[in-house]
Amino acid sequence: MTHLPERLLAGYRNFMSGRYSSESARYRSLARNGQSPETMVIACCDSRAAPETIFDAGPGELFVLRNVANLVPPYAPDAQHHGTSAALEFAVESLKVKNIIVMGHGRCGGINAVLNRSETPLRPGDFIGQWMNLLAPAAERIAGNSLMTMSERQTALERISIRYQIENLRTFPRVKALEDKGSLTLYGAWFDISAGELWVMDPATGDFERPDPD
Repeated sequence: MTHLPERLLAGYRNFMSGRYSSESARYRSLARNGQSPETMVIACCDSRAAPETIFDAGPGELFVLRNVANLVPPYAPDAQHHGTSAALEFAVESLKVKNIIVMGHGRCGGINAVLNRSETPLRPGDFIGQWMNLLAPAAERIAGNSLMTMSERQTALERISIRYQIENLRTFPRVKALEDKGSLTLYGAWFDISAGELWVMDPATGDFERPDPD
């Protein structure tokens, strides 16, 4: 018989005896009635920046989409496969989420690869290369700034990218219409893995600020 890695099986046992045991009624309700999260999070698939962990979210609270570097392609209604766009459409049309958060993070490998193409070449024919080309225009401007250190350029692009993705969200007609009507709110956030700090984007200025602690 094929088994999962033992670490995962041990984690599952802990889940069943711990969280599932204490929240079994909630899980049964979600199974019976379906999910109805109010918030969608578009995050990076980096294993160090899980939204459910960062926001201490319970089952059914967040609809999470994760991809390399938390990118949102512009609206493109063609015959190609659009996994991110499909998840966004489902969240907006079927789940009717009220909030969408684009959450980037520090030390993002995808962002680093774009800034260091000479050291980590992204070939045009590769899936990852084509995907990260969504950030090429912004990366070229930042990469040429000799006044910034490498770490400053990295953080700058991680945050600028979040603004780009929010603008791309608005290219989807339904998202734009719901936002204009006040039924949907778009947010930007950036998580510092090393310090555990969450920075939230000011929608008016685009600046990132740390929320006031309680």
